[in-house]
Amino acid sequence: MAAITRSWRELADGNPLVRFVDACLRGTAQVLLQNNPLTGLLILIAIAWGAFDNGQARVVVGALIGLVVGTLTALALQVDPTSWRQGLFGFSPLLTGIAVPAFLADRPLMWLYLVLGAAATTVVTLALNAVFKRWGLTAFTFPFVLTTWALLLAAYQFDRFVVATQLPPRLPGTGTVTGGSFDWDLVPAFLRGVSQVFLTDSWISGLLIVVALMINSWRSALFAVVGSVGATLLALWFGADGTSLEKGLFGFNAVLTAIAVGAVLHRPGGLVTAYALFGIAFTLVVQMAMTTFLSPLGIPVLTGPFNVATWLLLLPDRHFAPVPNHERVKETVVSTVRRSL
Repeated sequence: MAAITRSWRELADGNPLVRFVDACLRGTAQVLLQNNPLTGLLILIAIAWGAFDNGQARVVVGALIGLVVGTLTALALQVDPTSWRQGLFGFSPLLTGIAVPAFLADRPLMWLYLVLGAAATTVVTLALNAVFKRWGLTAFTFPFVLTTWALLLAAYQFDRFVVATQLPPRLPGTGTVTGGSFDWDLVPAFLRGVSQVFLTDSWISGLLIVVALMINSWRSALFAVVGSVGATLLALWFGADGTSLEKGLFGFNAVLTAIAVGAVLHRPGGLVTAYALFGIAFTLVVQMAMTTFLSPLGIPVLTGPFNVATWLLLLPDRHFAPVPNHERVKETVVSTVRRSL
């Protein structure tokens, strides 16, 4: 495996086209805070499986378009080359590329809307990183969240688009938000909690994503599973909507928080593990609060709860020893912003 990785890197260093593919694959993996092209490739396969399995082939097409457009936009804007090579400008546009065809009806202009949205996501990434660098944080997936919210809200005002989020605008307290049936088929629900990071309702896709994580980091894979299991069981205990539980919709934000807090941005240890478990519960509460807040607007929370919860959990990082490369991550963010301004 090491020899293959070395050969691939050498090939990417010497060939511009392979280098671009490498950046795109790493960008896919960076959704889950991983920097590994093979992990990214398996995640793309997982997205494709879920898209075709659910009869939404346009979703995987949108993912690829978003990934390529976002990465090209960053290249055109002459961002920091190291950050670009690590895929740090591809993961949010990829998610935007998934969200647009998932939440808007399939019409020709939707694809132009997607391209514009993916390019805008890269610009928003640069803008938000310029803000968050002051606190030593990154924007994570919030550029995707902010851009997609804007695209969906704007689509309500255009006759050429039909918003199909199944979330008609309504005031909190009007209509039923809980209920539905849950058949206690827990393992598929846990795995769907992982796949829903990519807006994919498929336990097989979730399993593939866990395997993809294991290739790069067994701790990240473990915390991804723990995040989904913990949040899903807690939502079940609190009496959340059974249909949403079945689809894994209460697990995916906690998956990202668990990986970030427990496996990537802190040195492993008992206290960090306990903090990550607290973060899983905290993320679920933030998600439910944001769901109530956004109900009148008729838009989904996406990965907004992960971003808000993780920022709050990371700000008091003086309590934990950072991983050795944490400072380098911060320096990369700072250099990226400076280069882009």
